[in-house]
Amino acid sequence: MKKTNVYGVVLAGGVGTRMGNVEKPKQFMEVGKKPIIVHTIEKFVVHPGFERIIVLSPKAWIKYTQDVIRKYIPNASDIDVIEGGATRNETIMNSIRHIEEQYGLDEDTIIVTHDSVRPFVTHRILEDNIRYAREAGACDTVIPATDTIVESTNHCNITNIPDRAKMYQGQTPQSFRAKKLRSVYEALTDEEKQILTDACKILVLKGEQVRLVDGEVFNIKITYPYDLRVAESLLGGDILC
Repeated sequence: MKKTNVYGVVLAGGVGTRMGNVEKPKQFMEVGKKPIIVHTIEKFVVHPGFERIIVLSPKAWIKYTQDVIRKYIPNASDIDVIEGGATRNETIMNSIRHIEEQYGLDEDTIIVTHDSVRPFVTHRILEDNIRYAREAGACDTVIPATDTIVESTNHCNITNIPDRAKMYQGQTPQSFRAKKLRSVYEALTDEEKQILTDACKILVLKGEQVRLVDGEVFNIKITYPYDLRVAESLLGGDILC
């Protein structure tokens, strides 16, 4: 039986400028004979914990996204495709607004937000995100930093080398109690909103607890052409299973 009030939120609002001169956003590029976004959505579709899946797309690509989903995921009745926002966090706020208007929102409503171009998310990662979001109100998927992190405030000289043992590399999903995330976001000043790098920072800025979820090294974000080759190799190794 599906748990209620848990929504998968697939963030597909980017256009993939770092992928180079491509004719369509990177989430629609194919790996393993299917668009990247399809691999990602399928992970949410097969997980029994989600009430619905909300896919957020650039306005000009909404119809295309709907067509792709219908083609590759025949039983797509639990998937809504809506317009994203001008920024990542506004896109997430659009998803919360949509859930509230269409299905209702309460204090226990959980959103599991995930990059559309991270197709190797696992069932275990999704399960842990749901659990920790329920328990703590927010969580972030991370892996320990394996390389030394070098800080440079002037982009020319080293200004700090943090203790690597305390450093983690952020991935997604990032999951939240939706009403709490929205209320904290709306309380931020314009200046605070300008320095946001992701949704978890909304809560961190206000001293709210965000739990860590163990990610996986192979839970990569497909950003550059090289990543497409890595993704094809991972598919060949049955990482998606």
